[in-house]
Amino acid sequence: MRLSISMILGLAAVVLGDEPAMAQAAAQEASALPWWVWVLLLFVVTFVLGIVSVVGGVGGGVLFVPIVSGLFPFHLDFVRGTGLLIALAGALAAGPTLLRGGMANLQLAMPPALIASAAAIVGAKLGLALPTDVVQWALGAIILGVVGLMAVARKSAHPDIPKADALSTALRMHGVYNDPFGGRDIEWKVHRTPQGLGLFVIIGLLAGMFGIGAGWANVPVLNLVMGAPLKVSVGTSSFILSIVDSAAAWVYLNQGAMLAIIAVPSMLGMMLGSTIGVGLLSRANAAIIRKLVIGLLLLAGIRALLRGFGI
Repeated sequence: MRLSISMILGLAAVVLGDEPAMAQAAAQEASALPWWVWVLLLFVVTFVLGIVSVVGGVGGGVLFVPIVSGLFPFHLDFVRGTGLLIALAGALAAGPTLLRGGMANLQLAMPPALIASAAAIVGAKLGLALPTDVVQWALGAIILGVVGLMAVARKSAHPDIPKADALSTALRMHGVYNDPFGGRDIEWKVHRTPQGLGLFVIIGLLAGMFGIGAGWANVPVLNLVMGAPLKVSVGTSSFILSIVDSAAAWVYLNQGAMLAIIAVPSMLGMMLGSTIGVGLLSRANAAIIRKLVIGLLLLAGIRALLRGFGI
């Protein structure tokens, strides 16, 4: 008997105890493509997403989850679990270099990371417990919110912080980094720390619940709310991702919401695409690519909303 992707998903659904997924797999069995076709298509799609995510300046997870869940016959739980692995892999690859270069700061990263990782565990458990249609329309709403944030957010390379607040001073959330383009050392500090840490609770919940990583939200909070320099915010965001996504990914792994047949081609495609994207970054028109990313997310968010409402 020929092995199909529906049979694989059906067996995984038995492990999860997910009756809707079993019914979906059984319904698709008659017309299912061979499993290797879906694997190849997934590799190609994630390869393209890897290129676009780097050039467009967004995390791979925020593109992967809505687009793959809308195009492929995979249960949303498996897609969300893989989305966390994709975001985690990128963050782990970049983390050591960013730390050595001074772009990521441990004092700035650890308080938000600890708070957000605890929230991510709660979010992952909540996301796996909720009905799939509820998660679908909530995912659509969040993705549309991300689109709005990307469209209106402004970044500040060196925010002017007159005075650090008491909490950031107690936590030693300050430092100095060398700007190679300016050829000088820049001293920085942060403020509005309680508000920023409160936002990281929400970020962690969303990252765990929807598997979309949190890079899209980490940088605006660190840069615009707390006042960290843009380069430090970007570098520290990757370090925070590696902790937050690890916490949430273990919940999905423990619940059986990880399938190698989905995760392996996705991670390979995203990593290879990201490598190509880095090479194209200096030559591509980032503004046009960013508009393309916003358009893709807009369509994916609308599709997720419609699927959530059964349309």
